[in-house]
Amino acid sequence: MFATVLLLLVALCAQGGNGEERGEEAQRPGHVTVVIVGGTGDLAKKYLWRGFFELYVNKVKGGNTFSFYGGGLSPADKGKPALFEILKTLSCSKDISQERCALLKEQFLRLTQYRELKTLENYQKLGKDIEQDLKQEGMTEAGRLFYLSVPAFVYADIADKINSSCRPTSGAWLRVVLEKPFGHDFRSAQVLASQLGGSLKDEEMYRIDHYLGKQVVAKILPFRIENKKFLDPIWNKHHIERVEIVLKETLDAKGRIAFYDQYGVIRDVLQNHLTEVMTLLSMKLPKNLSNSEEVLNNKLQIFRSLLPVGKKQAVVGQYQAYKTEVQQELNKTKDHVSITPTFAAVLAYIDDAQYEGIPILMISGKMLDERVGYARIVFKNDVFCVQNHNSVHCKPKQIVFYFGHGSLQYPAVLVSKNLFKPVLKDAEWKEVTEHKDVNVLGLSITDYYVHTPKKQREAYSELISHIFAGRKNSFISTENLLASWGLWTPLLSSLATSFPRIYPGGAENGDLLDICVKGREINYNSEVVIISNDQMGGTSAKGFQVMQGKFRGTDMVSAWSEELVNRLAEDLQEAAEAAVRENGVFHLALSGGSSPLALFYRLALHHFSFPWRETHVWMVDERCVPLSEAESNFNTLHDHLLQHVRIPYHNIHPMPVQLNQRLCVEEDRGALLYENEIRALVNGSSFHFVLLGVGYDSHTASLFPGSKWDEHGKKLVVMTESPNKPHQRMSLTFTAINGARRVAVLVMGKGKHELVTQLSRVKDNPDKWPVTGVKPASGTLVWYIDYDALLG
Repeated sequence: MFATVLLLLVALCAQGGNGEERGEEAQRPGHVTVVIVGGTGDLAKKYLWRGFFELYVNKVKGGNTFSFYGGGLSPADKGKPALFEILKTLSCSKDISQERCALLKEQFLRLTQYRELKTLENYQKLGKDIEQDLKQEGMTEAGRLFYLSVPAFVYADIADKINSSCRPTSGAWLRVVLEKPFGHDFRSAQVLASQLGGSLKDEEMYRIDHYLGKQVVAKILPFRIENKKFLDPIWNKHHIERVEIVLKETLDAKGRIAFYDQYGVIRDVLQNHLTEVMTLLSMKLPKNLSNSEEVLNNKLQIFRSLLPVGKKQAVVGQYQAYKTEVQQELNKTKDHVSITPTFAAVLAYIDDAQYEGIPILMISGKMLDERVGYARIVFKNDVFCVQNHNSVHCKPKQIVFYFGHGSLQYPAVLVSKNLFKPVLKDAEWKEVTEHKDVNVLGLSITDYYVHTPKKQREAYSELISHIFAGRKNSFISTENLLASWGLWTPLLSSLATSFPRIYPGGAENGDLLDICVKGREINYNSEVVIISNDQMGGTSAKGFQVMQGKFRGTDMVSAWSEELVNRLAEDLQEAAEAAVRENGVFHLALSGGSSPLALFYRLALHHFSFPWRETHVWMVDERCVPLSEAESNFNTLHDHLLQHVRIPYHNIHPMPVQLNQRLCVEEDRGALLYENEIRALVNGSSFHFVLLGVGYDSHTASLFPGSKWDEHGKKLVVMTESPNKPHQRMSLTFTAINGARRVAVLVMGKGKHELVTQLSRVKDNPDKWPVTGVKPASGTLVWYIDYDALLG
C-alpha cells in the first residue's frame, strides 16, 4: 500500500544521511499530507516542488512521514506525465552525496501522486483516500498542507471544498497557503478576506510574499536587534537622510500581459514586497521576534503613522514596447492604449517623532538597466574633508540590505566602515573579507563591512519550512493586508487616469526616469517628455481649467476634482491667514462624509504653512457612535487630517455624543454643552469658515428633510434624527451655519449630478431641500462643484 512505503523509507533515511536539518519542528510528529493545487503550473515547476523536496530531505529524519499530491484541472492521463516531467528535474544541495540524493529522489517520487482537483467530488475522494491510508497503516496524523498555486478568484471556492471535504480531524493542523495577489484594492481584499473567513480560520491561512523568505529581508529585524547599541543613537530623523527600497528588473511583461495589465507595477511589487520591507525597517523592535502577534501590532502601528500617499507623491512610467505587447497578447486593435504603469517611484513619510521628515522612496520597474534589489539607509554626513577627499570619513554613510543580483551577485548586509562594525550573531552568516573589484551603490566594496549567508537558500524553500513549522511571522495577516491596501488604494485611484511617461527600456533610458524630491512631493528630474499621439493615444479629454460662475444665485467654483480640491484648500488657507492676522485665531467647522477626504489629504500633504497652531477645529455634525469607531465623523477627521498636522490638542473640539458612558441621551445635555463651548470661545458664535457637504436627499450637516427647523429657535446645536443608521445625530443648526463669515458647500462625483440639476431649479425650501436653507446672514456662500457633479 502507498502508506506502507512511507515507514520503510523513513527507516532507510534515518540509517545513513548526513543532510543538515533546518527550520523549526512541527507541533506534533506524525503523518503530513501536502497538496499543491496547481501542481503542474509555472510556479510549481520553478519553485514549489523544489521547496517541498528540500522540506522532505530535511524533515524525513524528524519523526514525520509524508505524502504529496499534485492537483490540477487535467484528467490523470494528461496531468500525471506533466507532473513527473517536473519531478525528474529535482536535485539536491551540494552537501548531499549523489548516491543519497538518488535514493531521496526515488523515495520522493514514490510518495507523490497526481490528482484531478476540479469538482467537489474530486476533493471528497481525496479526503476519503487520505483518511483511508491513515487508518490502514495506523498512523497518527500531524497535519495537512494545501498550497493554492492558482488564480486568486478561485481561492474562496477551493477553500470551501477543502473545508467541507478535506479538513483533518483528531487535533491535526490544517494550513492553506495563498499566493498573491490578495485583491486589487482595499474593497476587493476585504471581500476576499471575508469569503475565505467563511471556510478557514485566520491561523490556518498563510498568505505568502516570497520576499519575506529572502535571507537578507528575513535578517532585517535580527540585524536591528543585534546592533541595537549602535543603531539606537542614529536610527532617527536627526541622522537618517533618506531610505530607498528598490527592485529593478531588466525583463519585460511578455507572457504575463493578461495579469499585468490589470495590476501594474504598484500592485505587483510596491503594495506587497516593498511595503513589507519598509515596515521591517521602520517598525518598533519587538521584544520577542517569535511572537507573531507583537510583530504584527508593531507593523500595524507603522501603517497608522504613515502620511497619506497621493498623486503628488508618485511618478509612473511605461516602457515603449508595452503598448504593442498588450495589443498582441490581448488581441487589441492598433489604436488601443494602456496606461498601466510598468515603472513607479513613490515617496512616503512616517508621521512619527522618530522618523518625521525622512523621505522613504519605493521604486520598481521593468525594462531597466540592471536586475537588482536592495534597501538602503543613507545617513547624513557632517564631516567635510578639506584636503583628503578620499578619506573614509567623507565617504557616504549607508547600510545596505542587498537582496541579490546586480554588481554584487550574492545577498549581503553591508555597513559603511565610517559607521560601525556590525555584529551578526547568527552562525549561518559569515563576514566576507576577500573582495573582488566591485562598487556597490557609490562605494567600493572595500569601504563596507560585508556579511553574507554561508549557504544561500531559495525564498520559497525557506517559507515552506516556516509553514511546516507553523511560524506565521513571515506571512501576511488579514489586518496587515488591509492596512497596506488602505495606504495604496487612494493613490491607485488618483493615478487611474494618469498617462505614464514612456521610456525606451534598458540602458537607453539614460536619465529619463531620474527623480527629485522637493518638500513632500516627487517629480521627474528632467523636463516633460513630448510624446506623439500615436504613443499616447491622443490627448486627454480633461482639458477644462478651474472656472467660476453662479449657482443658485451665489458664487460657484468648478473644476475637475483634483483642481477643485486644490482651489478649496488654497481658499481655506487664505481665509485662515486673514482671520489670524485680524483676530489671532481661526475657527473652522468641518463636516463628515467622503467628499472632504481629498481636501484633508491635500491639507496634510501640501499646506505646511497653514496656521494650525492658531486654528480651532469644530464639528459640523456627528453620529451617535463612540468617537473611536469608523462611523464617527471625528474619527475620520482625526485619521485623515488631525494626526498629520501640528495642531494643539486643546484646539480640537469633538462633539460630546458620549457622556456618562452612554450615547446621545437628552438628559446628559451634550448639545447644550457644545453650544456653550462655542459661545465661550467663538466670538459672536460666528465661525470663520464652515465646510458642508450635501447628501443625495439634499441634507446638509445632519439637517434632514422633513424636520421642523423653526422649532430650533436660536439654538446653535441640536439632536436630530437621520433616515439612515445610526439614526441619532448631533448637528449645528441653520442659526450656527448662517452666522458664519464664510460657508463652502463641496459637491463631488457623477452620483451627485441629478441632485445638482434639481437644486439648480428648485426654490428655497429647507423643509424639503435642507441645503437651500444655507444662506449666511452677513457672510458669503461658495459652491465648490466638480465637473462630474456639474456636467454628469
